[in-house]
Amino acid sequence: MQTTIRSSISFTGKGLHSGTRARMTVHPASAEYGIWFRRTDVIGRDAMVRAHWASVSNAKLCTVISNEAGVSVSTIEHVMAALAGCGIHNALIEIDGPEVPILDGSSAPFAAGFVARGIRELDADLHVFEVLKPVEVRDGAAFARLEPGRTLEIEFHIDFADRAIGRQDKRLSMANGAFLRELSDSRTFCRQADVDAMQAMGLALGGEPGENAVVFDGDKVLSPGGLRHADEPVRHKMLDALGDLALAGAPILGRYTGHRAGHAMTNRLLRALFADPAAYRIVKLDSDRRQSLPGAGIGLHDIHAVA
Repeated sequence: MQTTIRSSISFTGKGLHSGTRARMTVHPASAEYGIWFRRTDVIGRDAMVRAHWASVSNAKLCTVISNEAGVSVSTIEHVMAALAGCGIHNALIEIDGPEVPILDGSSAPFAAGFVARGIRELDADLHVFEVLKPVEVRDGAAFARLEPGRTLEIEFHIDFADRAIGRQDKRLSMANGAFLRELSDSRTFCRQADVDAMQAMGLALGGEPGENAVVFDGDKVLSPGGLRHADEPVRHKMLDALGDLALAGAPILGRYTGHRAGHAMTNRLLRALFADPAAYRIVKLDSDRRQSLPGAGIGLHDIHAVA
């Protein structure tokens, strides 16, 4: 069955890169609607932007989607990861600014709100994309790959010169609420030198170390309170990957591997997947196999993981 959120919920805060304060409200939607954003501050142009891989217009620092009228919404990956991780397939997201609020830098506030509101089943079959053969994109030593798998599994590898990050590797099945327990509270991260450079370019204006981002400098964690997990950076990369994969338009059954990959590479991977009709097929899930999807079986008892 497809799902939606039971009732509307709002979030307010600054955007990480623009510093613009916005109010965002996630509303229930009907079956087959998918995920759409509506810019309530836009007048005289098409304000609707579909959350879809083909709508991605920029993915250098964050994932930005745009419509043909040039209306865009940026930094959508954390709320998209929360929707996917909670198993929500249909929603209308209204926002009165150009960037999704960063909140604490993770998906936890979004996920906690969705779980608290509840998830409603809709009278419509759920179809998914099943990966049939390996698809890969590369950029030097970095790569992203999708391979066949019974459920969605994410594996990620990062390697930074900063000793406080270093090399981190993690692999998780996204079934049975693993996203809520293992990934949802992991925050975005950066190096102090990168923060200085971005702010010099007029970016990262909404960033508050310790509040919505983990900042590293060599062997030091500069953010007050330290890390939520010893390997929080790689967990956040996996969170980002789930959010970017959610732009497929339906759940994916397959194994994703990212090695030094980012938003742009994951979007390129989706484009490569859907450019090859032999690489995937659309299947209707039966009730047994549906239990392997992200969000299956979650409930109020899971709130403690993201509260």
